[in-house]
Amino acid sequence: MTNAAFQAAFSISKIQVKKIFRNLTLWVLIAIFCGVLLGIYDPFTAVKMDVLGKGFIQVVKVFINPIIFLTITLGISGMGDLRKVGQTGGKALIYFEVVTTFALIIGVLVSYMVQPGAGVDTARAAGADMSGYVQKAAQFSWVAFFAQNTTLQILGISLVLGILLSLVSWKLRVIQPLERISHYVFKALHWVMYLSPIGAFGGMAYTVGKFGVVSLFALAKLMVSVYITMALFVFVVLGLILRHYNIPIGRFLQYIRDELLIVLGTSSSEAALPSLMEKLERMGCNRSVVGLVVPAGYSFNLDGTTLYLSMAVIFLAQAYQVHLTWDQVLAICGVLMITSKGAAGVTGSGFIVLASTLQTVHVIPIEGLALLLGVDRFMSEARAITNLIGNGVATIWLSNNEGMFDRDQMEAAFKVEINEEFYL
Repeated sequence: MTNAAFQAAFSISKIQVKKIFRNLTLWVLIAIFCGVLLGIYDPFTAVKMDVLGKGFIQVVKVFINPIIFLTITLGISGMGDLRKVGQTGGKALIYFEVVTTFALIIGVLVSYMVQPGAGVDTARAAGADMSGYVQKAAQFSWVAFFAQNTTLQILGISLVLGILLSLVSWKLRVIQPLERISHYVFKALHWVMYLSPIGAFGGMAYTVGKFGVVSLFALAKLMVSVYITMALFVFVVLGLILRHYNIPIGRFLQYIRDELLIVLGTSSSEAALPSLMEKLERMGCNRSVVGLVVPAGYSFNLDGTTLYLSMAVIFLAQAYQVHLTWDQVLAICGVLMITSKGAAGVTGSGFIVLASTLQTVHVIPIEGLALLLGVDRFMSEARAITNLIGNGVATIWLSNNEGMFDRDQMEAAFKVEINEEFYL
């Protein structure tokens, strides 16, 4: 090899090495691994790292409402046909109900086939005080849910403003400044995403340090069942939905891999909501559809949460050897179809919804919730990831269904080096 050729090869290798080590995905993976190690070997210190995970989520939350407001307002105002807005919203709600019902049914069927609760020792849950969750379940109301859910409030305000702007002749005087603000908001978000490895490290360290890996073994069958079922739901149910429009689910998951890793580390799908909205728009989804579907989906299209709740109820019935009749199973499904829709707006939502459901059927001991306390955090990652993917698929499906999807833009986005903007 000549000296010139050697130098050229060395330069190329040097560039590739720099590119690898500047990639956000790599750093998030390293952070998650380090968080697990710290949680195992120094749980006391690991628990203190929770401030990093929560801090990152709080910073990202600052961007959620401005991005929803700007995306919906600009999208609706530029849509032109207001009937299309109502049609899109109606289809989104129907889609949410159909797909979450599928998730509910799949959770019940898999639980009966796998029997994850069979043989579980319920003695350690005896006498557990679950009154706090019962009280919160009794206090929950849909009026309070909508009153406290700022995301839905911002969505409504943005819809009204977008519709008003589409009706006036001077809308450009408002739209142009909003476009500039939108540009700077997303640019600031890119800088914030540099902190995601820190957030992922803090969240994972806290989870492992607080609950311990040992706690997983007692309910390993339930955990494995939940993870496998959610994987099947993503690749089969959601995969078939995308396949209808000839979009491979694998390519989409690769496209949003950084968002998936952030959710894995922080156990919060909200941490990836703003960047998911940006990526969906970049891959060809109409801005107004993105603005409508994603924020509403975080309250009404919780595929992962619905699937988990159905499996958890059947698991507890099996653990306490309660033989549910089909009428009781249908009653459970009916309650979960309603209560799971408000899960995103309540602190400790999963346990509150479960408490509400157990109170409704009156045959499964409420103290059984204590069996799930140790592993619930480890399963929250699966729920959050499935919720994130589900809302992304819903947006892509609806954009295609409404004829507002740019396939050439999608191909270009998939071909571009993933997350090129997030190199450090």
